[in-house]
Amino acid sequence: MIRRYRQTKIVATIGPASGSPEMMRTLFKAGVDIFRLNFSHGVHAAHRKNVETARALEKEFGRPIALLADMQGPKLRVGDFANGYIDLKEGQILRFDLDDTLGDETRVMLPHPEVMDVMEVGSEILLDDGKVRVVVDSKEKDALNVKVMAGSKLSNHKGFNIPGIVLPIPALTDKDRVDLEAALGMGVDWIAQSFVQRPEDVIEAKNIINGRAALLAKIEKPSALECIDEIITVVDGIMLARGDLGVEIPPEKVPAEQKRIVRKVRHAGKPVIVATQMLESMIDNPRPTRAEASDVATAVYDGADAVMLSGETAVGQYPEEAVSIMNRICESTEADKNYRRIMNSDHPDTKSDPSDAITVAATYVANDIKAAAIVNYTTSGSTTLRAVRQRPDMPILCLTQKMETARRLVMSFGVRTFHITDVNSFAETVERANVVVKENGYGQKGDKIVMTAGVPFGVSGTTNALRIEIIE
Repeated sequence: MIRRYRQTKIVATIGPASGSPEMMRTLFKAGVDIFRLNFSHGVHAAHRKNVETARALEKEFGRPIALLADMQGPKLRVGDFANGYIDLKEGQILRFDLDDTLGDETRVMLPHPEVMDVMEVGSEILLDDGKVRVVVDSKEKDALNVKVMAGSKLSNHKGFNIPGIVLPIPALTDKDRVDLEAALGMGVDWIAQSFVQRPEDVIEAKNIINGRAALLAKIEKPSALECIDEIITVVDGIMLARGDLGVEIPPEKVPAEQKRIVRKVRHAGKPVIVATQMLESMIDNPRPTRAEASDVATAVYDGADAVMLSGETAVGQYPEEAVSIMNRICESTEADKNYRRIMNSDHPDTKSDPSDAITVAATYVANDIKAAAIVNYTTSGSTTLRAVRQRPDMPILCLTQKMETARRLVMSFGVRTFHITDVNSFAETVERANVVVKENGYGQKGDKIVMTAGVPFGVSGTTNALRIEIIE
């Protein structure tokens, strides 16, 4: 039996360093709750094998595991250079055009005519994650002449970002559509959509998915920040992808945006992942920097549902150590008195909704009686998500007869999901809750639990019953 003592969940990316059954098992035992399949890399057969491994781990440990398929989205990149790279000097003029011949110190291919159409003289372009900065000096029909403002080197296929401009590019590419159907066919639980700029982007993806998985919008474009409320309304969760976002907006604004978005998503009752560069030095080193440890802790203090490892587990030399230290940072932060004070200071409004009122009452009752756990019976997951919004101090145990619900809720703060198939009434659910709490070490005889459910039993979307139960 594996018992997690933290409430914040851990997402780990599977790649060459971790894509074996042995290492996935090791990472799961070290603390991974959600495995991320990065469809920017790898082939479908390899992703399918990792899905099969995760499902085997579910059976071995009797614990649902969430699988997140991350779509690549449009990748804006320059072409190739004859020598693989060029040296740059401040003030030099470089030409971006549509010619697919190899580039040199004077020009290189920019295979995105739609980008050229929206650029104006004075527009800024950031290349190689911001290491190179250029400004459009003049514009022609199929070319941009740019002046180098900063940076000393540019090599093949480096990506570029254009801050402050909504690009006329669909968020779902042809590759994404193929990958999306493949991932859904593998039975993943969550889809992460890249390059989201507006609500229409996620509406299209949501229609394609059609309930077969839950949808996360990756927030990495400034234009998405401007319509974040509308995007949150449409999707099932948010991934704050701070890598690209931190290139396109001033770095000093990223921490405030992180806090703002985490709070908004939490209040909406949906999961939010804080992602990218959390323990990046651990790709090559067995210990993180103090700044990285603080970054993970800050995401926990902000109230994130989950924190994510990318290259640290995908290609790093120390994947197990990265998961272990992230686990310890989360546990240590949650044990801080200030953490609980922060969580208790910001409870979302119930908006006169009876189901929310029951859930809020359950949280207060559980605190007052020092309950061992809050237990929900849910079909759709809505009952449990209402409880998650309150960020209670004790674990939330979710009992559900739908395995897809059990897996999706793994993403959410504090939730421990249990797939049960043999209850047909609220009374039977109470009996099963007693067993689950004791068998999984969340309580013992004489402890109290607080239960919420819907009556009539099994009707989705209604939470109207609250019960205090003493474990027998």
